[in-house]
Amino acid sequence: HRGGRIEKIALTNEEINIVTEASNILGLSVAGVDLMRSDRGPLILEVNSSPGLQGIESSSKVNVANDIFSLIEQKKENLDAQS
Repeated sequence: HRGGRIEKIALTNEEINIVTEASNILGLSVAGVDLMRSDRGPLILEVNSSPGLQGIESSSKVNVANDIFSLIEQKKENLDAQS
């Protein structure tokens, strides 16, 4: 928020693997992972279990909250089907 900016970029496969692994290690189905590109490669700055959506939604024009609700509904249906 303070002095930060939002810029649409394409993630590399390495970056996708890193943020996915970080989320999985923490047991999070939904997470906001702050990643920084550096000379040493991608670095995780933080992982948020309750990420703020305003910035990403306004810059991407994607209703992320709706996608999260859809994921929750899908997981519930899968659990109900297993019962």
